[in-house]
Amino acid sequence: MKTSIATVSISGTLDAKLQAIADAGFDGAEVFENDLLSTHMSAREIGARMADLGLACTMFQPFRDLEGLPPVQRQRAFDRLERKFDVMEELGTDLLLVCSSCSPLADADRARTIADLHEAGERAAARGLRIGYEALAWGRHVNDHRDAWSIVRDVDHAAIGLVLDSFHSLSRRVPSSSIGDIRPEKLFIVQVADAPVLDMELLQWSRHFRSMPGQGDFPLDDWADAIRRIGYQGYWSLEIFNDRFRAGSAHGVALDGYRSLRLMQGGIAQPSVEAEALPPRVKPGGVEFIEFAASHEEADLLGGMLRPLGFRPTARHRSKDVTRWQQGAINIVVNCEPEGLAHSFDMVHGASVCAIGLAVDDVGAALARAEFLHIPRFEQAVAPDEWPIPSVRGVGGSLVYFVDAATRDAMWRHEFPHPLEPVIDAPLIDAVDHIAQTMQYEEFLSWLLFYVSLFDMTKTPQLEIADPMGLVQSQAVESADGVVRFTLNGSLASQSLSSRFIQNYFGAGVQHIAFRTGNVFAVAQAAQDTAMERLEIPRNYYDDLEARWDIDPAQVDRMAALDVLYDRVVDEAGAETEYFQFYSRAFARRVFFEVVQRHGYAGYGAVNAPIRLAAQARHKNDFPG
Repeated sequence: MKTSIATVSISGTLDAKLQAIADAGFDGAEVFENDLLSTHMSAREIGARMADLGLACTMFQPFRDLEGLPPVQRQRAFDRLERKFDVMEELGTDLLLVCSSCSPLADADRARTIADLHEAGERAAARGLRIGYEALAWGRHVNDHRDAWSIVRDVDHAAIGLVLDSFHSLSRRVPSSSIGDIRPEKLFIVQVADAPVLDMELLQWSRHFRSMPGQGDFPLDDWADAIRRIGYQGYWSLEIFNDRFRAGSAHGVALDGYRSLRLMQGGIAQPSVEAEALPPRVKPGGVEFIEFAASHEEADLLGGMLRPLGFRPTARHRSKDVTRWQQGAINIVVNCEPEGLAHSFDMVHGASVCAIGLAVDDVGAALARAEFLHIPRFEQAVAPDEWPIPSVRGVGGSLVYFVDAATRDAMWRHEFPHPLEPVIDAPLIDAVDHIAQTMQYEEFLSWLLFYVSLFDMTKTPQLEIADPMGLVQSQAVESADGVVRFTLNGSLASQSLSSRFIQNYFGAGVQHIAFRTGNVFAVAQAAQDTAMERLEIPRNYYDDLEARWDIDPAQVDRMAALDVLYDRVVDEAGAETEYFQFYSRAFARRVFFEVVQRHGYAGYGAVNAPIRLAAQARHKNDFPG
């Protein structure tokens, strides 16, 4: 795949954008006219700069309102076209994007459109240049790539070809099967954008809500495979208009763009025709461990919250100040080392999750996938007697370890040979249900892409949850079997719980960990018996539960006494699923715990999130802002 990105997709000056694009690994870049107009560098200097960076100038864009104009406006348009040809020669590109006209003066006469494009082709060919014609979704007369292709076909000029843009086609639900009619030599470039499916005016949708492949909801797999099947061999170029990206780091957004194209190359929701030749997405086999960085004092406080939930410290590391806590299939590692990444993490964030270990079947393949996506590997010194576990950088600078599923038992025996306490005979909780990570609103799509591009995981529909101080955006990513689940949360509201966490934590990270149990009441009772601080739920919530659902009043009273929340889903066939959950207060004013019991329930209790957030708002010192 030949990769490109339009400079309009990222923030900063044109020179800084080009540097970020080159650093991310792109082969080329489209130069957006406004970026060129706002720089002090000449077009010739920009062209030279791109050559120095190893970037092809894949296209200059956009040229608007060329075809179908009255005589006076037509002459001005063609004079302007010649001036843009001058700029293209200085930039070192041979391709100009011409958008279908939006001018109210443009005539609908197809013959005139063909004649105008033919003349434009003659002028371009005289200078060794080409024109790519694109159907804007809001074009006045041409707004469908099928119409644009029929015009290009009938113009029948070597210098006139088609530009396909996924947004313009998929926002109008143009069938991707229609791409099969296009001759590959007449498809000059392909522009790519994803987007959430929204019911809004097309221009506003395009200008503010485009996203990287994999971040939205468009059926890009079918669209991209239709293009591959006709034999297209040119550039795949991102053209993204998104307010979040304009506010973000140029380097970060460019890197996300590169990863998104690689994700699309192999297939987003289904394997592409190229998938077998690429490193596959990593299938996670479960959360092998969660590592906390903590001082000794913080470790004691953490232990005071883990014990009531049934965890026990079972072993110490062979040479480091690290303790393994266990229960069921869950391993929590508490790292109190006075140096290294965990110590640095504790110094910056306080006691917090610094790493997550995921079991995988093929560590080498996982590392190859990360390298393919330009996800940086974390390297640190390993003592001769230590078990090497490779890792990559994750959310907020934390680590994601790849644990070999076949040798993990041997790993634990080797690394933690000094026994402490036995595990409890009857575990209260069984496994990690999900891990909730909170991040800046502007980072949200970036970390969503991180998970769905690196791992064989899918995203759930995006939700907006009502915090007493503002809305929180939430979305989950899940493995197919549900053994690994992450929920991602971000908010623009400065006083929401999510934002206060980031302010207090100094960055993105794990805000809560949910454990799964077969008996939530037993866990909640054990927590109450040991005076563990729980989140207090108002009685009004339980009175409403009794009114909404046919629940035994004694059961409701029991839930109220133990602060257990409840949800029920009834599908179209009348089948019911249930969900129970309860929460601890925050540990070290950063991380809290949740315990859930599922009865066929697939969600995360979103209906209860406002209740939980309101309860946490009453304990504002848990997350001071």
